[in-house]
Amino acid sequence: MFYEQRLSAPETPTALQTEYTEKLAAILEGIDLETAAAETGIDRDRLEALLEDESPDLELEEVAEIQALADGEPDAETIVEMACDNLLLGMTTAVLDVEAVAADLELDLDPKEVQQKIERRAPMSFEEFVHIQHVIASATP
Repeated sequence: MFYEQRLSAPETPTALQTEYTEKLAAILEGIDLETAAAETGIDRDRLEALLEDESPDLELEEVAEIQALADGEPDAETIVEMACDNLLLGMTTAVLDVEAVAADLELDLDPKEVQQKIERRAPMSFEEFVHIQHVIASATP
């Protein structure tokens, strides 16, 4: 899932986000939305949007809450830690620093912001996570 280290990526960050959105929707399909909303703290409208193949604005922590609903998955906090740790591992594998990642991002983030987000010192939206992960995976040999 999204928190694992990626060694390759689809052509665009949008394609990567679509891949993840479909997997999150599959998790929600097997769960009552009221229960999912209560357990994740995410309002029902945004959960329904995921089921309708939309990409609502979600924070990385919220996506981790959804992922944690699936059987056999770690808790949300562990998922966030693994996701960010695997970004750092991917940067090492691809021999990238935060300046290189920021330069290739389609988002307007400077190197300091990228570093703060990866190190969990600043909040990260799921869109930002996907874009950062895409840059790293695309540069992996």
